[in-house]
Amino acid sequence: MSSKRKPDGTKKAVKKRKNSESNYDSDLSDDYPRAVGETSAREVVVEELRPMEKLPEELLAVYDKGPGKLLIAGMVSWEMTGKRDSKGVTKIRPNLFTFHRFTSETYRSMASFCSAAHSVLIDENWKAFTFGRNQLSQLGLGDTATYEKPTQVADLADFNVIQAACGRNHTLFLTDTGTVYACGDNKSGQCGVGNKLPTITSPTRISYNGPPIIKVGCGAEFSVILDIKGNLHTFGLPEYGQLGHNTDGRYFVTSTKMSFHFEMQPRKVLVYMEKNKEGHVLPIENVNIIDFACGNNHTVAIDSKNRAYSWGFGGIGRLGHAEQKDEMVPRLIKFFDTQNRKVMRVFCGSSYSLAISDIGSLYLFGQNKKTGEANMYPKPVQDLAGWNITSIGTGYTSIVISADDSLIAWGASPTYGELGLGDLQKSSSTPKEVTRMEGMKIPLVALGYSHSMLLVNTEHEKTKEKYDNLPEFVV
Repeated sequence: MSSKRKPDGTKKAVKKRKNSESNYDSDLSDDYPRAVGETSAREVVVEELRPMEKLPEELLAVYDKGPGKLLIAGMVSWEMTGKRDSKGVTKIRPNLFTFHRFTSETYRSMASFCSAAHSVLIDENWKAFTFGRNQLSQLGLGDTATYEKPTQVADLADFNVIQAACGRNHTLFLTDTGTVYACGDNKSGQCGVGNKLPTITSPTRISYNGPPIIKVGCGAEFSVILDIKGNLHTFGLPEYGQLGHNTDGRYFVTSTKMSFHFEMQPRKVLVYMEKNKEGHVLPIENVNIIDFACGNNHTVAIDSKNRAYSWGFGGIGRLGHAEQKDEMVPRLIKFFDTQNRKVMRVFCGSSYSLAISDIGSLYLFGQNKKTGEANMYPKPVQDLAGWNITSIGTGYTSIVISADDSLIAWGASPTYGELGLGDLQKSSSTPKEVTRMEGMKIPLVALGYSHSMLLVNTEHEKTKEKYDNLPEFVV
């Protein structure tokens, strides 16, 4: 089924609602338009924050993806990312069309986002380092300068950071006590600190006093956190229902000016539902979430019974419900039920979602290209059949997967080198093996808007040999 809806972006203040999102090129511009919002109608109550106790050791072991050495490819002119021209850009570097060694440090984990021009690295000692664009203080370094080299987040030096998540212009850090710190763009309340200060310049503890948090995630202008008891909490921009609170938060300031009730602190997602063939809504009780992933304006989550739910912006099938309607609360993806399949892992790009089933099959729903038909419901990626997938990185239109000591990448034009296929073939509409990476052990892949990062295990002899022979990106 072909789709008429446009890919993601941020909407201008509107007189009437158009259910679409803006184009790719303007998606990361510093001066993107947004609706002007007032403070949330919900009064913010500042509570005494809970004492910090360390998470159980068996849980902490899950966060260690490395140790590994860092490789990078794609666009590394961070101020240029997502822009149509180089106006106002002070430093332009050539794109990296193959993977390059980047720093000599060893890292345990990393994060970026399909609409982000910044990244977070977590080193061997569980300290957070950030680099990339920083016009709204999303690096948490106390200023707005672009950093080309990974730089330690000094305000978090006394904490062990076990996971991080990047939004378009904001960042969340999770510590080993289940505490979350946020920095960057906060115009929609996406930093969750209980106010709508436009920017949070250094990592600030979020306004949350519930059970310890075990996972953080970011959409473009919203955030999602998962607590140890299986509850999701969301905050930020509610425009397409992506917060899962059964509202898009819209209200009219005047007869022609629309705005949103932003969620400025974490609010628990209370309702999960399914729709039967007649279209009747049936609530699902006692849902215990174990994992989730965020796209620009949508979220996909898995519960303890390995059922998948999705909500938020419904354009071009990214929610997997065979329709393009926005979903205001988490809705069960019936496809996997009808196939008697369990969902083990989920990943989201800007306008598409990926799911791995209990038999190892990879499904894609939505669209990771600008033209052609969209998958309105989950469809298996046949080229990946039989591969044992280790890690998946989801970019704006690009997907990079490590599987069976190989690297597989694809993404429709325009790409910027993030596929690592070389300068002769910059893009591919079908999955392709990245031959230079053949035989390397790659425990973790992460993608930004137009760059990709790999953690490679150099304790493996063949991996170290190949790593040592790769070119180095020096800044």
